Amino acid sequence: MIRVNLTQRIWLAFFSLIFLVGLSIIIIYPISIKGTMTEETYRMIELAQARQVNPLIDYMNPPRNDVDFRERQEADTFVYHFQINSSLGESAYGDVPQPTEVLHEMAQKAFNQEQSRGRYELSYNGATIFYVVTKFNSFGREGYLISYMWDTYRDSMVNRLWERLLYILLLSSALSLLPAIWLKHYLRQPLILLGNRLEQIADRNWKEPFKWEGDEDFQKLSNQFERMRQNLVRYDQSQKTFIQHASHELKTPIMVIKSYAQSVKDGILPKDSIEKTMDVISEEANRMERRVIDMLYYTKLDSIKEERVEHSVFLFGKVAFTIEERFRMQREDVKIIVEGADKKIFGDEEQIEVLLENLIENALRYAKDTIWIRATEDADLLKISVENNGKPIPDADLPQLFNPFYKGNKGKFGLGLAIVKQIAEIHQGEAIVENTGQGVKFTISIPAVKEEKEKKQKKRRDRKVTNGEGVQKRLK
Repeated sequence: MIRVNLTQRIWLAFFSLIFLVGLSIIIIYPISIKGTMTEETYRMIELAQARQVNPLIDYMNPPRNDVDFRERQEADTFVYHFQINSSLGESAYGDVPQPTEVLHEMAQKAFNQEQSRGRYELSYNGATIFYVVTKFNSFGREGYLISYMWDTYRDSMVNRLWERLLYILLLSSALSLLPAIWLKHYLRQPLILLGNRLEQIADRNWKEPFKWEGDEDFQKLSNQFERMRQNLVRYDQSQKTFIQHASHELKTPIMVIKSYAQSVKDGILPKDSIEKTMDVISEEANRMERRVIDMLYYTKLDSIKEERVEHSVFLFGKVAFTIEERFRMQREDVKIIVEGADKKIFGDEEQIEVLLENLIENALRYAKDTIWIRATEDADLLKISVENNGKPIPDADLPQLFNPFYKGNKGKFGLGLAIVKQIAEIHQGEAIVENTGQGVKFTISIPAVKEEKEKKQKKRRDRKVTNGEGVQKRLK
């Protein structure tokens, strides 16, 4: 397949259009113009014949314009007249056509004519003669006035029209080059600029903004391109920030492990005993492991957004009471209260469990003595909230809490709440945080369970049970 650039496509389209127009004219024009000119020939013959019969017609009906005047002059020049009586034995008089065969055929057509006037044509030696026969009665005797014209006049008119049409076509083609050249430059300039910017982005050079002023469609394209560039800048910045924070967070436990291991190797115990020294190394290793797990899970959630996640319907209490039991002994002075356990959730059960784990773990660091885990329905939304009665969060920190690696006063790694936000977005919801009268409240809003979803989920479960029973029967 031949590849052509934009300029070549424009010129190809232009010349194809000119070719198609020319081809259409060559095919259609001769057919239509020949018929039109034949009709015009007969009209001129009849006009000349009328003037032959009544010479005063020009005085009674003068030419309307210059074209009409020229037509009458041409009719006098190219139209010939002669008369014959009703008997072939009598001779014709007037501008009798020289070939005898032509005269005999015209006379035969006239004698066989029943109406008062008739149009005819005949061919002779490759030429065509158009003639009109008019019957008249003079002093009781019938006669025929025959007016005829050779096709030389018609052909000359056709050739003249062809010549003029060719001039018009050439002139139109030449003038249409101007808009084609303008269109080429009009389309090429922004596309070249856009191509240059795309090459810059391919080279990871996306700092320079892109803005095109002018045509609305190109301006819309430039705005979309600029949004893409800004997203790439943000993504690149977040990637760099992620690597910087991850390096910083992993650097501290690695340094502690390395220094303690070197001390043990040199026979020096940083702590009182080898057991306590190894406990520090083990604790830092566990800390580093937790950070790696959080980073892997965060990047996993980022890729899950592009995939179709299989959701199911389950009770909020099933997850909430499991989390409450897991964290109950971490702070015995804090009471965890579960409300709305009978509410149904449509989502990924594992992800919802991770979401609640991170929110409860965060709340335990700040709660005074109580944490509330609630599930409530509001219109088409299911709202999952975790509230603690600790100190309020400074207003300046509220918009940044869900950013990766942002840590509060007692924060650990800065990925817990970022993971919460990712899970909320995967479930087509949102995460917000607010200070309340009794403390701090995190709320996750996701679409509520609809009856149709629940029925589909029930059918899917029943199908699995049925399939399982069928397999067991076959095994037996």
